[in-house]
Amino acid sequence: MPGGKKETKEYGHASGGWGSVKAVAEVLTREHAALEGGRVLMRQNKPDGHMCTSCSWAKPKDPHTFEFCENGAKATAWDLTDKRVDPDFFATHTVAELETWHDHDLEEAGRVTSPMRWNAQTDRYEPVSWERAFEEIGRELRAIAPNAAVFYTSGRASLETAYMYQLFARQYGTNNLPDSSNMCHESTSVALTAAIGVGVGTITLDDFEKTDLMFFFGQNVGTNSPRMLHPLQDARRRGVPIITFNPIREPGLVRFVNPQSPAEMLTPGATQISTQYHQVKSGGDLAAITGLCKALLEADALALRDSKPGLLDRAFIAAHTVGFESFAAFVAQTEWADIERESGLTRAALEAAAAEYGKASAVIAHYGMGLTQHRLGVENVRMLTNLLLLRGNIGKPGAGPSPVRGHSNVQGQRTVGITEKPELAPLDKLAAQYGFEPPREKGLDTVGACKGIIGGSVLAVIQLGGNLVRSVPDRFAFEPAWRRLRLTVGITTKLNRSHLVHGTVSYILPCLSRIERDMRGDKPQAVSMEDSTGCMHGSHGIARPAGPDLLSEQQIVAGIARATIGDAGPTHSVPWTAWENDYALIREAIAETYPEIFHDFNARMWTPGGFHRPLPARERKWKTKSGRAEFFTPQSLCEDPDVHPIDATTLRLFTLRSDDQFNTTIYSLDDRFRGIKGTRMVVLMNPDDIHRLGLAAGQRVALETVADDGVPRRVDAFEVVAFDLPAGCVAGYFPECNPLVPLWHHAKESHVPAVKSIPVRVVASA
Repeated sequence: MPGGKKETKEYGHASGGWGSVKAVAEVLTREHAALEGGRVLMRQNKPDGHMCTSCSWAKPKDPHTFEFCENGAKATAWDLTDKRVDPDFFATHTVAELETWHDHDLEEAGRVTSPMRWNAQTDRYEPVSWERAFEEIGRELRAIAPNAAVFYTSGRASLETAYMYQLFARQYGTNNLPDSSNMCHESTSVALTAAIGVGVGTITLDDFEKTDLMFFFGQNVGTNSPRMLHPLQDARRRGVPIITFNPIREPGLVRFVNPQSPAEMLTPGATQISTQYHQVKSGGDLAAITGLCKALLEADALALRDSKPGLLDRAFIAAHTVGFESFAAFVAQTEWADIERESGLTRAALEAAAAEYGKASAVIAHYGMGLTQHRLGVENVRMLTNLLLLRGNIGKPGAGPSPVRGHSNVQGQRTVGITEKPELAPLDKLAAQYGFEPPREKGLDTVGACKGIIGGSVLAVIQLGGNLVRSVPDRFAFEPAWRRLRLTVGITTKLNRSHLVHGTVSYILPCLSRIERDMRGDKPQAVSMEDSTGCMHGSHGIARPAGPDLLSEQQIVAGIARATIGDAGPTHSVPWTAWENDYALIREAIAETYPEIFHDFNARMWTPGGFHRPLPARERKWKTKSGRAEFFTPQSLCEDPDVHPIDATTLRLFTLRSDDQFNTTIYSLDDRFRGIKGTRMVVLMNPDDIHRLGLAAGQRVALETVADDGVPRRVDAFEVVAFDLPAGCVAGYFPECNPLVPLWHHAKESHVPAVKSIPVRVVASA
């Protein structure tokens, strides 16, 4: 295992700065990619270069010289590494041995270079030809009912690959298309669709220049989307207030030093990012937003009483919304004492934030999984939308909801049909375009797929990227069930746990990274993706491929599809072979399926800054049931009802990621922003809780889930770390804490795992 002695030390510096420069240099050196990495990074997120394989934050039309962040550089170095997981590697290590390796070590071993098949007699992955791999996977899929197979995708796949993948699954006969959106922002898709008629955010980068206030809720920009710090810094220099609600004071939302600015790097100063920082309880956002609305409504009533202008945009509310009266009544009836108890914030703090909001004319509300990964995650997003609607902050420049997505094309793959919900896919269009009848029954989302795997109704899982064994809840129940699968296939660049905890028939199929040259004959190919702001971008790699046997994701999907259902012929007209040899043909097909979004796709994909998808809500056209933007009235302030009632020993655990991590990819065991070095097995606790429970900093403890379902859930070997977070809350790393999350503990409408408020007890280890 990597790492050595565990250390904790407070990080007293701003985000960015020399710490970021040092981290980039270290990872490029460690992966032996310093020279190649420097060349490739200069083209990252540029209009004529490749889009980052890490986060999906917007790509500007006028990029900086160094248009990459620390995490993006780490992701690039991870792909450019000269370390190889080749047939000799697998000949040396059995699967049983590799299962004992730490997750970091598995990916750190290097790039997988050849297609591999597991041999039960030797317990080793052994090389296999692409043709045989495709043939056997196709044969296995044909032998089972289509709804017994699951086609998962992680969010890194391009628009072209995602379109092919969903078409293949539906032509095969299933809508079982779960994806990483099910794990994070599905609450956004459900909530915003109901509230304003579109399931994505409504802002663009241009809105940063026009806003005069920004909110942040549950989003750690410093580690999850660091390039976003540049427009935030510009906004702060213009005097734009930034008000943050987050349980932990994250450095990226406190201070920032731009590593691209020599003046800032050579002086001790830093830009203060948040002008107000409110450490809301985990599970307290619903109450906090209610408090903001209550303070605003009360201030509005006082202003009208004194014959002053009101604070609400009454003209907007009257012309564009429904449900205001019911919502206002709920807020009026809610007591401040209840708001303070549930949010962990004082009335004065919430009134101070509301006062700033009341003065601003154009407001952006950024948020992340701190809002969406709760039992009432959909309600959280609806409440934040309510706050924006009160002052008409949707459908005007500089204003709107801004869900900050994670993986680089997680939003885009939904745009081109990756969804388990048949009503969200253009099935009639696909039927006419390709001459087959798509399935009409609802498919499995990620939680549903996990239930099917545990229950035995799912027999095969194809993973287009991802690491489901590590990323899903209830791991102790899920892993044994995963081993009972008939077929597991991983389309991947690196080795991970899901390849080692495998089915009876198991393949690892290595693909090109987005940053690598993709040649079909003598013609270079390009791909595309959608960023968090709904802009589409072209991307072409420039790095030398990690090995001669690698295929592109498009070739792999086409190969499996041909082996399973055949190429274009009398029963259908999907030209898999033509598509895998010319991705421009796939884009033409996408444009035919979605002409409103992708017309002239091949010509527009290289537009600097990308071309924007139509978003009716930006023009105050509401594609909702009522034809207007809809206020939502919650039933209570309790964000996670399973946590209540809380006894003296029950705490709210929320999971988080380190600064040296992207999803389940762990670049090292250090987290410099939180001052933790050499370990991830820590539980961060409020000092008063440590004392109250009779514990001590540095003590070895276990976490146990408090649930009445009869299933014991416990993870041992944590160390207590005293940390500045609200009383009653504890924090631990994802995915180490995933076994503590019951599979049923998910957002009610969206099924997003509720990992931001898990009822646990901290108990001393023997």
